[in-house]
Parts: sequence; C-alpha cells; structure tokens
Amino acid sequence: MPKKMKLTKMEKAWILYDVGNSAFVLLVATLFPIYFDAIAQQAGISSVDYLAYWGYAASAVTIIVAILGPVLGTMTDFKGWKKPVFLGSMILGTTGCLLLGFMRSWFVFLVIFVIAKCGFSASLIFYDAMLSDVTSPERMDEVSARGFAWGYIGSCIPFIVGLALVLSAPSIGLNQLDAMTAAFSIASLWWFLATVPLWRSYRQVHYIPADRKIIRNSFKRLGNTLKNMRSHPEVFWFLLSFFCYIDGVYTIIDMATAYGTALGLDTTGLLLALLLTQIVAFPATLVFGRLSGTYAPKTLISVCIVAYTLITLFGMTLDSQPKFWILAVCVGLFQGGVQALSRSHFAKIIPKDQSGEYFGIFDICGKGASFLGTMLVSITSQITNSIHYGIGSLVVLFLLGFFLFQKSCKYIK
Repeated sequence: MPKKMKLTKMEKAWILYDVGNSAFVLLVATLFPIYFDAIAQQAGISSVDYLAYWGYAASAVTIIVAILGPVLGTMTDFKGWKKPVFLGSMILGTTGCLLLGFMRSWFVFLVIFVIAKCGFSASLIFYDAMLSDVTSPERMDEVSARGFAWGYIGSCIPFIVGLALVLSAPSIGLNQLDAMTAAFSIASLWWFLATVPLWRSYRQVHYIPADRKIIRNSFKRLGNTLKNMRSHPEVFWFLLSFFCYIDGVYTIIDMATAYGTALGLDTTGLLLALLLTQIVAFPATLVFGRLSGTYAPKTLISVCIVAYTLITLFGMTLDSQPKFWILAVCVGLFQGGVQALSRSHFAKIIPKDQSGEYFGIFDICGKGASFLGTMLVSITSQITNSIHYGIGSLVVLFLLGFFLFQKSCKYIK
C-alpha cells in the first residue's frame, strides 16, 4: 500500500466542509424521519403513507436540483462566481436546517425540508467542482476519500450531542420534539462553522473568463455540452451508470431510518445503529482511498456496487433490531468508498475548466437526492402494500448501474 499522503492547507479546508455538511446528512438519515413520524402520527397519517410522503419529498428535491443545478454549475465556471454561489447555497441549507426544528405541521416541515435539502445539494455541486482547484489529479482519489471519511466521523460529534439531548429530554425537562429542535440547531451551527476555512481560503484556479451575458451563455454552453455528450462516451456512460447505482445508495441512506421506523423497530436502537454506520465508514473509506493507489477505480467501484446489491437483498429480510445492526455495518463498509471514488473518478475524466458545469449534471444523478430510487420505493410500497418489496426494488438500479459502469470503462484511455 502507498505511503500516507500529507495534506495541504487548501485540501484540509476542502475536507472540513465534508465534516460540516455531513452533520446534515446524518440528520436526514436519523432524526429528521423520526421527527416527521412524530408530527405525522399526530395528524393521523399511516406508516405506509408516512414513508411514501418522505420519499416524495426527497424526489421533489432531485427534480428541483435537476432543473437548476446544471445551469448554476455552468455559471460558476465563469471567473469569480463559484465561491459566492457556493456560500449562498450553504446559507440556504444551514438556515433551513435551523428552521426545521420549529415546525409542528407535517406539511410545512416537508416544504422547509425540501428547501434545506436543495440548498445542501446545490452547495455540493460547487463543492465537488472545487476538487480540481484544490488538488492535483494524482491526489484526487485519496483527497476525496479523506473528505468522506472525516465527514463520517466528524458528523458524529453534533449527532452524539443531539442524541444525548433527545434521550435525556424527560430528565432535563424537555419533550422529545423540543430536544430535537436543539439537536437541529447544533447541527446547523456545526455545518456553518466548518465552512469558514474554505470560505476564507478557496481560490478558483480553473475558470472561463467573465462574460456580461453569463445567464444566457450558461444555457448555451450547457446545451452544447449535452448535445456533444456522446462524443465523450466515457463521461456519457459513466453518468448513466452513476445515475442508477448512486440513486440506490442515497435511497438507502435517506430512507434507512424511515424504513426501520415503519417496521416498528426501536427508535433508540435505529439511531445507535446508524451512528455505528458512520464509525465503521471512517476507516473503511480511508482504506478505499489507500487502495486506489494500487487498484483501478473500475475494480473498486464494481466491488462496491456488487456489495450494495447483496445489502439490498438482505434488507428485504429485515424484521428485527439485530438484522438492522448487521445492515448498518455492511452499509458502512462500502458507503464512503463508492461515493469518494465516484467523485474523484468523474473529476479525472472531465475538462477542468468546465468542472462546475459537469458536476451540475453529475449532481442530478447523485447528491441532489435519489429521484428514481425514492420513487421506486414509495410507489412499489404503496402498490404492493409491502415495505419489504419497496426496498427490494432497488436491486434493479444496482444491476443496471453495474453493467453501464463496465461499458463506460471501455472508453477510458
């Protein structure tokens, strides 16, 4: 295995944003669904409809980001635009995260959730696009992997504090909803403060000269890129592949707690199991980053996709707390690896001065949320009246993603 790499100041600042925004990701996977379940139950909503509405909200985020993301990403390729648009998105996300704790209407909660998740997802388009500015191509795999790894372990700090508040709420004179409000506020502040080093130190290296007609020309450039995408088959087929398999990955992340809650599993056990996922993901992601110096991305990403297919099949049998813990550990082993290597692999095969534009398209398929995955789970659950069949439908996405990824690798020189 290669020698351990020493990070630069800029790389550390970039990684720190993963530490900050991952606190929001962990809330989406844990406390947000539980909070929503509590206010939904008060409104008389069934467990099947609760899971479906949660899935529809996640899908709405993807639709919005799919429309705005590529255009905003294209705009940020122009000189001087990437940092301010990134900061605006981050502030929208952190503010939404803060406000969510004060919502007591399930419908208003979902509306604010969609707004906060859109801010979060948009910030990641520009954050991912910064990778080519903060490091060199030969360091991208490990820097990307360390971002995810430290994000997993760093997000545990505000989560543990928030979880302690929730679990000890009765003894300190708070009800559970008020304790969750405090937890959301802590995560919002953590996310904001972790952004400050990148905010202060980032400088855009790769860019297109400023243009007076930025919005119109952004649409024009995006149209030309999409029209000519087939002339870059390694990018075209990878995006199709990524759309499939990462949708499955993010659906599992976004809906794991909602799934367990709908099955009637113990809330505290679910939260602790997902905390374990973060802890396991930290060393596992670092290992994948080091292995990238020895094995090709094709091999490592393929292993992760196959693993997720097996995890989904196991998830269909979920009916007890111990099985959920096993599922949590298995997800932790491969979650960071497939995310980090996909991000750095894509950064290597795209033009550096069009990183914002390409990552805008990339994000439609990824962190904007999981449109196809959440819709599949929601619709299948309601049609079959079975949550297990809903989760099982994700196997289709992983199989498609695997075969399309093999095709994309054939075109890489």
